[in-house]
Amino acid sequence: MENQEKRSPLSQLMQSTIEHMRAMADANAVVGAPIQAEGVTLIPVSRLSVGVAGGGTEFSTKKQPVGGDNAFGGGSGASAKLEPVAFLVVREGSVKLLPVAPPPATTIDRVIDTVPEVVDKVTGFMERQKEKQDLAD
Repeated sequence: MENQEKRSPLSQLMQSTIEHMRAMADANAVVGAPIQAEGVTLIPVSRLSVGVAGGGTEFSTKKQPVGGDNAFGGGSGASAKLEPVAFLVVREGSVKLLPVAPPPATTIDRVIDTVPEVVDKVTGFMERQKEKQDLAD
């Protein structure tokens, strides 16, 4: 059974996909090449996320038995995402980690952050209105 799996088209397809991903995702992708300028060395550090998927099937018909030519259908796919995280700053024998700032917040993030403030203002306004009405009565 093990020999059959090694020779199956799906196994070959996945092996090829993984080899290509391995070639792209080497250590230089995570810790980049040093950049030197005016006595300072910057070394970029990134986060690498990888996803791999694959699948296949063997077809059989009355004329085409399982394992025959053209009886396999399959595919594989992969994705990689490289995000900058920080820079190592080397200057005069000292090393510091300089994080990359997070991307600016989206409009929804800003609204969510300000919701408690808005609720407090509306509640305060309603309470003042009620007090004015109570005093008028």
